[in-house]
Amino acid sequence: MNDPNGFLVINKNKGCTSHDCVKKIRRILNRKKVGHTGTLDPEVTGVLPIAIGNATRFIQYLPQIKTYFGIIQLGIRTNTDDIHGEIINKRNWPTLSFEELNQYLDNFRGLIKQVPPKVSSVHINGERAYKKSFRHEEFELPIREVNIFDLTLKQWDQKKGLIHINVKCSSGTYIRSLARDLGSAIGTEGCLFQLERTQASGFKQEQSITIDELNKQGDNINACIIPIIKTLNHIPSFVINDDNDRYLWETGRKIRFHRDFILNNPPPSTIIIKVIDNKNKLLGIGLLEKGDISYVQPKLVLNAK
Repeated sequence: MNDPNGFLVINKNKGCTSHDCVKKIRRILNRKKVGHTGTLDPEVTGVLPIAIGNATRFIQYLPQIKTYFGIIQLGIRTNTDDIHGEIINKRNWPTLSFEELNQYLDNFRGLIKQVPPKVSSVHINGERAYKKSFRHEEFELPIREVNIFDLTLKQWDQKKGLIHINVKCSSGTYIRSLARDLGSAIGTEGCLFQLERTQASGFKQEQSITIDELNKQGDNINACIIPIIKTLNHIPSFVINDDNDRYLWETGRKIRFHRDFILNNPPPSTIIIKVIDNKNKLLGIGLLEKGDISYVQPKLVLNAK
């Protein structure tokens, strides 16, 4: 089997950690250089993109928007902000119409501030918050600003206190925090009952495969791996045709930009671009600096000399 470079889109099962998935992929592919693009909690299912080989170097350049389907349980507060944690308070929830509940959701649409759950992977003084929480240490997590691009109320079960939602949000958004804060806004408690990630890093659920299915692919496994260049369609392209420019690029030196090879919209003064050759082979990532004399400055060079 040739050493693949690209992305696998794993449909993660409940109970499996993101790290467990990485370890299994390493074993299946017999590769060491494997990593995920963002942690999914063990009880969360759905899209977990896995970078293989040189693809690990491109994770930061992937789209940052994520989408989820979630169910929120009103009336319960836990120490983990999801239904699997220790219950620390219970309260009745008010009678609400679908329209009234949707009005409460308005408070969580757009740019909002939230505090991550204490049982989370956020770093506090160089240590993951969940480790401090498991040791019952007292600590505070800083408020962060996140963007909820879309928050759609799909179903409301007044009797059971279950709220079904679709969420489109920025990276770093915690749906557990959203559940907790929504409960508080309504005048009760709230925690996350169920969550499935349907899109992450530009990858959709219909592109995904379970690890069990991957294990059965045998010699066809490379067909499941998405080439790096296909994941960078959101980034404008700069084409290198000249041998001298290619040599400068491969030796990490900036290239004078004297031709219009930007294939997407005209860029602002500074922009991240992908650098390709005239056969559409990916050469790396550069920073286009526009001015009286414009340059492409290498940031990530594949096959550097």
